[in-house]
Amino acid sequence: MFLRRYERRSGGRRRTYWALVESVRTGRGSRQRVVAYLGELKRSEQNGWAQLGRKLSGKRRPQPSLFDPPHYDDPTDDEPVLVELRGVRLERLRDFGDVWMALGLWRLLELDTLLEGVAPGGREDVPRPVVAAVLTIGRFCEPQSERHIETTWYRRTALEDLLGVPVDKIHTDRLYGGLDWLLRHKTAIEKHLKDRLGALFDLEYELLLYDITSTYFEGECKANPLARRGYSRDSRPDCPQVCIGLVVTTDGIPLGYEVFAGNRNDSTTVEEIVESMERKYGRANRVWVMDRGMVSEANLKFLRSRQGQYIVGTPKAMLRQFESHLTEKKWQEVQEGVEVKLVAGPEGDETFLLARSADRREKEKAMH
Repeated sequence: MFLRRYERRSGGRRRTYWALVESVRTGRGSRQRVVAYLGELKRSEQNGWAQLGRKLSGKRRPQPSLFDPPHYDDPTDDEPVLVELRGVRLERLRDFGDVWMALGLWRLLELDTLLEGVAPGGREDVPRPVVAAVLTIGRFCEPQSERHIETTWYRRTALEDLLGVPVDKIHTDRLYGGLDWLLRHKTAIEKHLKDRLGALFDLEYELLLYDITSTYFEGECKANPLARRGYSRDSRPDCPQVCIGLVVTTDGIPLGYEVFAGNRNDSTTVEEIVESMERKYGRANRVWVMDRGMVSEANLKFLRSRQGQYIVGTPKAMLRQFESHLTEKKWQEVQEGVEVKLVAGPEGDETFLLARSADRREKEKAMH
């Protein structure tokens, strides 16, 4: 049940009347039926009748939404004020929901507390932790350039009110300076996020996935010593690039990254990235997962020497020695359409995992 408002003009005065209404199901669908006409009500009486309607229908008042006032069920709280919609106009519109949520996540991860600890307040017009928040929220909500943050995105959002930083204080010089400052605290941020995310989501770190991607630049990039021409995953061998190595958990949570020269071979980065992860998080019996581009005998020997395990892609040159096993039986289905088989290696110290997929086979046939 709910209250419905009616307006009547009588003797030049506008009078407001109220009725208690309920929704009923009929053969022609849901209909509304007036239970009782209540006449004119004061504000306190309106609130009382609304509570009566909820009790009669057996429904509790709904939980407050994101935009409801904090004391929704306070008995002293006034009922909403009636608004003449024809007189309402919108000014200074701002995007609110996405930046509000992103700022909440920033604080939930306690990144504001971490950065305030490493950068006590100075003479900056805008504290560096606040600049870092703007950069991160911008990447989260609308990933584009720092120039776009200055000219378009920031002035379109409600961050000016949420952070208390005027639009004219957010410009590219301050944003680029914030990136340089964040880079100096990269190790501390990675350790903090690993601990904080582990506490929030009970993450496991025994199985780590490592892969490399690249990003290219338009221009010569003479000021960037890592920008080199190399194998381009973007089919732009004419442009200088850098390689980015990323380590994530099985849940996709990043643990760390490193930037390498654009002409560096993937397999030469394995020792460096493993030692970097061990320095940050300690040495443990971790299982490293890498594709065949990372595989070399030297890398596998390096992992075994550190009591580490690995699941890696087998080099194509080794695949022929397993052709006879492909026609044998004893395949085990691990998920629909995918079967696997374990085969002992020639030296006896490794186990090879053969896999076959019916869907992949049909895809290859269609391609051919």
